[in-house]
Amino acid sequence: VQLIESGGGLVQPGGSLRLSCAASGFTFSSSTMSWARQAPGKGLEWVSNIYSNGRTTTANSMKGRFTISRDNAKNTVYLQMNSLKPEDTAVYYCARGDYRGPRGQGTQVTVSS
Repeated sequence: VQLIESGGGLVQPGGSLRLSCAASGFTFSSSTMSWARQAPGKGLEWVSNIYSNGRTTTANSMKGRFTISRDNAKNTVYLQMNSLKPEDTAVYYCARGDYRGPRGQGTQVTVSS
């Protein structure tokens, strides 16, 4: 299993970012994919899931601002993040299956003015 996150960066409050996670080494199209994040000094926090049938679930604190999607032809899962807040600052990870499972190296998102 290999997962490579990208798309993080520094953004002002209210801004947007789109994270990508390129997957390989397993059957992506039949796999549930997750996004999680870890803020400085805090534990791993679940963000969103997308199932093989396209159904999605998102944490309440991010619902309406974050949208998960997938492109099975590209073996890639995305996280569109809008209306970003300073408290969204974290390292964001994608995972195959449960968000606590095997993850990539993460991509840093910093929301600051």
